[in-house]
Amino acid sequence: MQTQRYDTVVIGAGQAGLSAGYYLQKDRRSFVLLDAGERVGDAWRHRYDSLKLFTPARYVGLPGGRFPGSGDASPTKDEMADYLESYVERFGLPVELETRVERVWREGDTYVVSAGSRRFEAANVIVASGAHREPRVPVIARELDPSIVQVHSSDYRNPSQLRDGAVLIVGAGNSGGDIALELVGTRPTWLSGPDRGHVPVDIDTWISRNAFVRIVVFAGRHVLTLRTPMGRRARDKASSQGDLLVRVKPKQLIAAGVERVPKTTAIRDGKPVLEDGRVLDVANVIWSTGYRHDLSWIDLPIFGEDGKPMHERGIVTSEPGLAFVGLPFQFAAASDVLPGVGRDARYVVHRLSKRTPVGVPVAA
Repeated sequence: MQTQRYDTVVIGAGQAGLSAGYYLQKDRRSFVLLDAGERVGDAWRHRYDSLKLFTPARYVGLPGGRFPGSGDASPTKDEMADYLESYVERFGLPVELETRVERVWREGDTYVVSAGSRRFEAANVIVASGAHREPRVPVIARELDPSIVQVHSSDYRNPSQLRDGAVLIVGAGNSGGDIALELVGTRPTWLSGPDRGHVPVDIDTWISRNAFVRIVVFAGRHVLTLRTPMGRRARDKASSQGDLLVRVKPKQLIAAGVERVPKTTAIRDGKPVLEDGRVLDVANVIWSTGYRHDLSWIDLPIFGEDGKPMHERGIVTSEPGLAFVGLPFQFAAASDVLPGVGRDARYVVHRLSKRTPVGVPVAA
C-alpha cells in the first residue's frame, strides 16, 4: 500500500475543505485535500438544474477569493461549482480527486487515513466532508410499486427524469418547495410534510439583497453563536426542526397549484398513504427527505450518545490533532454555509498549527 505523509490531511474539497486549505497554505503547512468527486465542485454541480443560492455573490466568496461578477446576483449551482474549481487553480491547492476516504484511525501519535490502495499519515486531520453526506430515504420507499419512478432530491436534475403523470414530493423544505414549483406547471403536484414557516420577505428584491440579507449574514456569524444564549437556543431549535422556506413561499406554491398535503406515513398496495389516510395515485415520488451525516468511517471514540462528534468549535479535545470544519452550528448559525466556513477554518487551522512544527516533509 502506497503511503504518503503530511502535516495535515483535509478530507473533503468543498467550500469548507478549500477554506481550510487556504489557511494551511498561508501557514506554509504540508497538506493534501482528499475528495471523492471527479471534479472540484461536484457536490454543487450534481444538484437540480434550477438551483440558485439564497445569498448574493458578495457573501459567498471563500477566504482570499472574491466571487466574480455582480455582487448583487445570486449564483447558480454551476457558477458556484466553477468558482470552487477556479479557486483551487488560483491558489494551487493540492487536491486529490476520486479519492474516497474509507477509514480514519490513529497509530500512536499519527493519524492514518485509508482510501483504496492509498494510505496517508498525518499529525493532523481536518474532516470537511460536508454537513450532509448520505441521502436519507424512508424505509417505506422499497414498498412503492416498481412502476412508480422514485428519486431522492439529491439525484433529481430536471423533469425529464420523471414519467408523465402526477408527482408526490415528500419533504416540504427548500428543495421540495423549489422542485414542486418547477413541476406543477406540467403535472399534478402534491407536496407532503408540515409547514415549518418561511422567511417573510422576497430575498431576490434589491432591498432584501442590500439590507435583509446583510442583517441575516451578520446575525448568523456574530449574534447566533455558541457564546450567546440566543445562539444556543437557536442551535437547539435548529436540531429539532426543519429549515424555514427561503426563496419559495407557501402562497406561491398554492397560487401555482401545488397541493399541500400531510406527512406520507405508509405504502398501501404500492401507493403512498398520507397521515390522514388518503392514498395518492401518482406516477412519481421525489424524496426530499434530507441527508444523514454518516461519520462511521472515523474509527475513533469521539462520538456522544446522540451519535454526533464531541468538539469545541471544531476541535476534538479528546483526540489532539483531529478537527472538523463545516458542521451545522459548529460555532455559529452560519458555520455550515458559505458566509461562515472561512472563519471556522481559520480558527481550526490556527489551533492545529500550534501543536506541530511547520513543514513536515512528504514521503512516498
